Amino acid sequence: MRSLGEFFGHIARGVKQPVGPRVSGVRREVEERQLPGGVTVRRTTIEEVEVRPAAPGSNPH
Repeated sequence: MRSLGEFFGHIARGVKQPVGPRVSGVRREVEERQLPGGVTVRRTTIEEVEVRPAAPGSNPH
């Protein structure tokens, strides 16, 4: 019975949580260069694609 209660508790918690933006794609790129004197220069680029749910009653096209 406890497991059954936990199961339905997880479902209820998921239903009550607000829906936020969803990240569908993440690309990470790192460039690294060594400079004289033991200096390392590192450039990190992160690209994300965020999908937001459409507002009710709006036409996506």
